[in-house]
Amino acid sequence: MKLTTKGRYAVTAMLDLAIHASDKPISLADISERQVISLSYLEQLFSKLRRQGLVQSVRGPGGGYCLSRGAESIFVAQVIEAVNEAVDATGCRGTENCQAGSRCLTHDLWTDLSDQIHSFLNSISLASLVKDGDAQVSSQGQIRQAHAAELLNFVSE
Repeated sequence: MKLTTKGRYAVTAMLDLAIHASDKPISLADISERQVISLSYLEQLFSKLRRQGLVQSVRGPGGGYCLSRGAESIFVAQVIEAVNEAVDATGCRGTENCQAGSRCLTHDLWTDLSDQIHSFLNSISLASLVKDGDAQVSSQGQIRQAHAAELLNFVSE
């Protein structure tokens, strides 16, 4: 099972946005600097996040991005899906051709695991990560995510 850097970086950037939310937009350059993510990569991610209605862009001097709605109504699963990622534990990516073109014996097990992971990620809002202290800003400004990082590392293996 693999969650690529695209999904991880999108969640990290959105969490950074939620932490630093204020009455003014946050620039991608600021997020890039705090999270050590390429600015051009963030631009690609935020284009997708904007199209999916998770962020709004503000143009002009002092422009940047802000959450399109409250952090309590944006969930980790939505962020991952917005950048065209999927958490899928099956070896066949759901096509049921796992074993020489046929469905393997454990297909349902891995499908159920994928569903459980999706449900878990869909129950965690950005606000809950900020509120519960799972997201903290280190001295360098990088976000540490206790529970989310553990899950994302598990999913990446």
